[in-house]
Amino acid sequence: MRQKIELNYPSQFALLLALLGFGLILGSSVVLTIGAELLHARMKSVTTLMNNPQNANISRILNTLASFFAFGLPTIVLGRIVKGKAFEYLGFRTKISSKQIILALMIAFVGLIISGAFSEINQAIPLPAKWLAAAKEAEAKYKESMMSMITMKTMSDYLLSILVMAVAPAIFEEMLFRGAVQKIFVGWFKNSFWGILLASVLFSAIHFSFFGFLPRVALGLILGYVFYFSGNLWLNIFIHFLYNGIIVTQLFVASKQGKQIDKAMDETMPIWLGLIAVLSIFLLLRLFKQESDLELATYSNNSTEKEFN
Repeated sequence: MRQKIELNYPSQFALLLALLGFGLILGSSVVLTIGAELLHARMKSVTTLMNNPQNANISRILNTLASFFAFGLPTIVLGRIVKGKAFEYLGFRTKISSKQIILALMIAFVGLIISGAFSEINQAIPLPAKWLAAAKEAEAKYKESMMSMITMKTMSDYLLSILVMAVAPAIFEEMLFRGAVQKIFVGWFKNSFWGILLASVLFSAIHFSFFGFLPRVALGLILGYVFYFSGNLWLNIFIHFLYNGIIVTQLFVASKQGKQIDKAMDETMPIWLGLIAVLSIFLLLRLFKQESDLELATYSNNSTEKEFN
């Protein structure tokens, strides 16, 4: 059996950053090489061609590969080095209660309302003219890169988009930001709130979208506490998938109805509704913690019995 290596939290974070850098370089090389073959073009033209809606399916596949190498693979290697068992380190536990799933579903629904309300607040933040212009330009580039993947004309396009834009990001992003980054920060700072908050800020910042910054921080906090209370990454992936899946479905329906997809991406929620949702999420997370504590206690007792047997 592979033995774990004792590393303190700063060392784990430094190692993770190194692995992320390596994964980014490796992923870029793989994506450009495969993209050049699929698109019958030179490697230097792949990035531009991926933004063409005509190459939407190829773009989806290549972006999934890039996410795996940039987010997924580094965390697997980190888990192998630190604990010896990568998926156990990241929190892939199969024991989940039906109450946890139901509460996770409710948390996801309320979280969407909170995200929409924070989006309304985010758009109302005053910025100097130059900063606002730069933020809008960055947002336009972000939407341009997304448009190549969210162009859905058929049901097969929609199903592939669900796989690429809902399932894959849910798995790889949760592996990185909750399974690795949050775990390191909470242990490093010895404070759950600051560890979860900083991981949530990084989670939002990595999307490079000013107008979506606060909504993603809010969702990051919700996902962070779900993982902190349960220790089960599958529940995070489930909630994250619901977030992404609902958005992809909304965009698909909007496109079928002839609406502008970029307008559908900017939908918000009333702030007053968000306040009600915030109060609701505290109650739901409290209930979720209670159920998760029971589940963890059962898991610990079963593990102890196996050791003695």
